[in-house]
Amino acid sequence: MSTRLSVPPSEQAAVEESGGCLTALLIPVMAIGLVSIVMMCVFGGLTVPPAPSSNALAAPAGAILVAPSPEGVVQGTGGLSRVFTVEVQHWNDSILRWASETGLDPNLIATVMQIESCGDPRAVSRVGAMGLFQVMPYHFYGDDDPYNPETNAARGLAYLQKSITKSGGDVRLALAGYNGGVGVIGRSENAWAAETQRYAYWGSGIYDEAIQGATESTRLLEWLAAGGASLCQQAHQRLGLP
Repeated sequence: MSTRLSVPPSEQAAVEESGGCLTALLIPVMAIGLVSIVMMCVFGGLTVPPAPSSNALAAPAGAILVAPSPEGVVQGTGGLSRVFTVEVQHWNDSILRWASETGLDPNLIATVMQIESCGDPRAVSRVGAMGLFQVMPYHFYGDDDPYNPETNAARGLAYLQKSITKSGGDVRLALAGYNGGVGVIGRSENAWAAETQRYAYWGSGIYDEAIQGATESTRLLEWLAAGGASLCQQAHQRLGLP
């Protein structure tokens, strides 16, 4: 894919299935004359940086992407990588709490928020997606306030978890599923909508740089130049930031 995309940032599209929860590793150890079984369960903190050609984590299908070790990660406001814009950093405490509640990496949550709304809780897309995580109307319950940050995060991050499960822990595929619906995960990338291809490109690059300890994300700068800057300007004004 080209690194010179001049298109506006993406929006979340249709959705489909459900997903699950836990990362576990079982390691049998055998010696001559003696058989012993050692079981190790690792809940969180997997330090498995994505390979240059793939974002697949060493986790079985059904695993929630847990936060990597903070070692080597250049942090911004109290926990997030420094690469994210000030509008997203504004939500630092909430993002860390949502990460703790869901088992998702806070830098992944911040990546999705960055592309979807740049931290604008009142953002609305041309197809009707709403709020911080640009959740479509059919994901809300009857008495939900779609623009309430807690409600919006609950619905949006639940779908992100489903997409991670469907992708088997592959971040790039999970981001594509969040944007285009989890049904795209099993399809050839050539069959993805152009918006979904752009979304996976922006998101995977920003996330990689965030967890690898960068102080600035070149992919995020590309996204801003391609139209994200206007979204962030709107968010900045709406949040009343100086």
